[in-house]
Amino acid sequence: MEKVHFTEEKATMLATLYGRALDSRLERPVLGDRAADEAVKRIDFDFGKIGVNRDAAVSIVLRAKPIDAWSADFLRTHPDAIVLHLGCGMDTRFQRLAPPSTVHWYDVDYPEVVELRRKLYPAADNHTDIGTSVTDFGWLEQVPSDRPALIVAEGLTMYLTPDEGAELVRRLVAKFPSGELICDVFSRRGITLQKLNPVIRKTGATLYWGIDDPRELERHGLTLVSSLDAAHWATPDVLARLRPFTRFQLRVAKHLPMLAKMARIVRYSF
Repeated sequence: MEKVHFTEEKATMLATLYGRALDSRLERPVLGDRAADEAVKRIDFDFGKIGVNRDAAVSIVLRAKPIDAWSADFLRTHPDAIVLHLGCGMDTRFQRLAPPSTVHWYDVDYPEVVELRRKLYPAADNHTDIGTSVTDFGWLEQVPSDRPALIVAEGLTMYLTPDEGAELVRRLVAKFPSGELICDVFSRRGITLQKLNPVIRKTGATLYWGIDDPRELERHGLTLVSSLDAAHWATPDVLARLRPFTRFQLRVAKHLPMLAKMARIVRYSF
């Protein structure tokens, strides 16, 4: 068992890991992330105190599912890509997508997170961990820049300040000849109401960067390709696997755009 003592925003990565693990235990899981469940079983931590139950787990896996789908789509057409998984936490996206050996995948997060990842997840020749804050931009020198890049940032942007986020985007766009950025964002109202989120409240984390219009990031060299608000994360086949009350909540959200647009998944090209 690996004992962990993460604080604040670092503890939220255990919440998302646990949510994916809970989903994987269902008879009809949405994501089916068995690697997450195996990791949870090897971590000495009281997961019951971070505010994730079966209902909360739904929002976690509903967010991850389209990000996985868009990422897989990019890798099908760019089998030699560089992948940067920023603020990766304990995510097992590398294992879920199983990219070909021609793709080189970089998981980037704080050193203590990377240390835990190395204890729990097997090494691979086309995978590299980088232990650093994503805003200590010197880490980019470790990554080659001669190929298209897929940049994935799930559960990261809202923890950055607007200035940090803008500078990160500018540096990434300048680094690579072409690529895509796939990430999730909160609206400014979502930032204002952050303490209604039990995981944020229980871990003591703080959110900073709210984006009301995804096209705001186009000023930094991106082009918006797709945007999904929270009410539309579930495809029809995924909806069929959800409990009736969850399906009802999603239907209500479709009629309350302000609520649905508090969280979005966005896809950009550059």
